[in-house]
Amino acid sequence: MPNAIAFLMLLIWPLVIWGLFRRLPPDRALIASLLAGYLLLPPLPAGFDFPLMPPLTKHTIPALAAFIITLMNQPRRLPLLPESAIGKVLLALFVLSPAMTVFNNEEPVFFGQVGLPGLRWNDAIALTIQQFLLVLPLILARQFLGTPGAHRALLQALVIGGLCYSVLMLIEIRLSPQLNLWIYGFFPSSFLQSIRFGGYRPVVFLYHGLWVAFFAMTALVAAVALWRIDAADKGRKWFFMAGYLGVVLILCKSMGSVIFAVMLLPMVILLGPVAQVRAAMVIAVLAIGYPLAKGANIVPAERMLALAASVDPDRAASLEFRFDNEDILLERAYIKPLFGWGSTWARNHIHDPVSGAILTVTDGRWIILIGSFGWVGFLAEFGLLVLPIFLLWREAVAVRRDPIAPYIAPLSLILAINVADMLPNATLTPLTWMLSGALLGYAELLKAQRLGQKLPGGFTWRSVM
Repeated sequence: MPNAIAFLMLLIWPLVIWGLFRRLPPDRALIASLLAGYLLLPPLPAGFDFPLMPPLTKHTIPALAAFIITLMNQPRRLPLLPESAIGKVLLALFVLSPAMTVFNNEEPVFFGQVGLPGLRWNDAIALTIQQFLLVLPLILARQFLGTPGAHRALLQALVIGGLCYSVLMLIEIRLSPQLNLWIYGFFPSSFLQSIRFGGYRPVVFLYHGLWVAFFAMTALVAAVALWRIDAADKGRKWFFMAGYLGVVLILCKSMGSVIFAVMLLPMVILLGPVAQVRAAMVIAVLAIGYPLAKGANIVPAERMLALAASVDPDRAASLEFRFDNEDILLERAYIKPLFGWGSTWARNHIHDPVSGAILTVTDGRWIILIGSFGWVGFLAEFGLLVLPIFLLWREAVAVRRDPIAPYIAPLSLILAINVADMLPNATLTPLTWMLSGALLGYAELLKAQRLGQKLPGGFTWRSVM
């Protein structure tokens, strides 16, 4: 169980954010608030659970505090809805569709002798608030991180965050993942899953070693991007930082994140900004396409298993276990395909009819969404995340001939690969939403420029190029 330090950190973090917004420009303050909160605050189950409210955790407290501070200081500079009609629809579905899930799940569910209660009206209120809190980083980033200057600051923050966090990561690689236990009084996941290849992979203050490795990969890609963009200026320092972060990533012992780095780094180094945006769009299409293909039962699972077995039989067995659970959970999701079973009481799972134990495993974010909030919830969340990439492609590739800011390209790739990682894992974080919002803001500025409209927020055309 979390100790007093864990709750104290969550409690004082709004004061930290208030201090950041007093001393830094809004874009830098927002980046620091969300990034530091994600990296340093205690993970679940640490949080405050108030009546009629979702739990306030490291995922929601930093964004909520930043939102309130912004409303107090600049109430007219924070529009909630995107400019595009598709964005408005997706945001409305994301926030409001869980209420439909509740109204569609008021009846109890029975598994033999085990019964699960139905959802109640107060669940609809809590889920709606929860969805709004989750998407707040996108809303804030869209307004304050939509310029190349903010994009560069975001890349730099990822690198600096990775360098600082690497110290804690190396401690846990050497001593085993103990920092969260020592400081916050609990271990957030299974300790056995942190043992890999005869050593340890770090967890620090995140949910799992996979989350840490993915962040290390993100910092590495950001460093390489800055090295390439600043090659004629001061790129050498970014090169050495990238080399160091590459070593740290390998020491994290996560094959998936290493593969992502091998995929992205050549794109960042060899492709131009427009080509990188195109590549990000392809990755985003594949990320959304897999669940749709899985739902249509056209995924070549046997071929994928055979290929995995040729590389590593253990990985093939793990993949087969994942496929089997996805099939079982999808079959259950088909009973309530539109709005799902809800996210409480584990109604989307299969339970033992005697003991009530959960018999299925949800790893990927997509299967969690479809089981909990149906295909509507899945399309709303994934669509909202990848929409900026498609809007950027339209503005930067399809209808423009002018150069685009180079910083959006690596950020687009990082966002796309994060969404792709949500197929095997549930790596949706405030940083994911922040990236999406930053790219959405820039896409909207490009469209306003194309149409000759006035820029929001006092920006100038020079500031968006």
